[in-house]
Amino acid sequence: DSEQDWLALRPQEPSPSQCCGSGCKPCIYDVYQKELAQWERARAMQDKSLLMGKKEQSNNSELNPDTFTAFSVSSVEQLTEDTYQYKFELPGNSSLRLSLGQHIVLRGVVHGLEVQRAYTPISPGNAEGYFEVLIKCYEAGLMSQYIKTWKRGDVVFWRGPFGGFPYQPNKHGELLMLASGTGLAPMIPILQSITDDEEDETFVTLVGCFPTFDKIYLKPLLQDLARYWNIRIFYVLSQETSLEKLPWSYQENTYTGRLSEDLMKTIVNSCRRKPFVLICGSSAFNEDMSRYLKAAGIEENSCFVF
Repeated sequence: DSEQDWLALRPQEPSPSQCCGSGCKPCIYDVYQKELAQWERARAMQDKSLLMGKKEQSNNSELNPDTFTAFSVSSVEQLTEDTYQYKFELPGNSSLRLSLGQHIVLRGVVHGLEVQRAYTPISPGNAEGYFEVLIKCYEAGLMSQYIKTWKRGDVVFWRGPFGGFPYQPNKHGELLMLASGTGLAPMIPILQSITDDEEDETFVTLVGCFPTFDKIYLKPLLQDLARYWNIRIFYVLSQETSLEKLPWSYQENTYTGRLSEDLMKTIVNSCRRKPFVLICGSSAFNEDMSRYLKAAGIEENSCFVF
């Protein structure tokens, strides 16, 4: 075996665009280090069969943190001008078996560049035969250009699961969920697990931050959840100036403007028990929320940021 042959088999170091930046374990760089060590061992022993265990992607629809698995798109639903709900098929009645709030990583190739991004399924973790993901497409986003081309029957590659919030029924008196835009995604499975469990008496206050009323995602689902005795949902609409145009059923639990320090204090004080806080949004949103919560007397160890 020539040196040239071995160099051709050497794993390629990932480019920064391939890391989704969500702190996955294993990260794509961890996978690369593992494959590199495997390659070095095989080369030292001049035995190519030692590389056979290297799986780039799999088609058996079993989600795996180390390798990408193919899943097929079964439906595409546009929710707002830039946000879509995608449904993926799982063979038979199988389930992703995700823990609450766990995310999975999508791989796309755009203009020959491999890109990876993390998304949190909004379907229940034990949903059988399918899973659903909420995705906002950005005008200039690399991954968005790839996602926008999806149609029913297309095959895309995911790996995972990663992260998640170790939720236990009745562990916290009240959960305060602060979600900006698609930051709503990890909150939905947690909310559904609480409403599905008659023994779980956790109070939940969800605060959803959106630009306008039209841009609130999953309204019917959220309205259903808000009917439960232990669930309250508030909306904060940064670009609405008046509540008068809103349906009356939304007027009393909606605020205009941004979620400010004062409004945060009002919401925290209205909680029925001392809340444990879940935060998901852009890094700027997460930083602002952490600062406001501190001002409202919520300790850092009472917060979890997705």
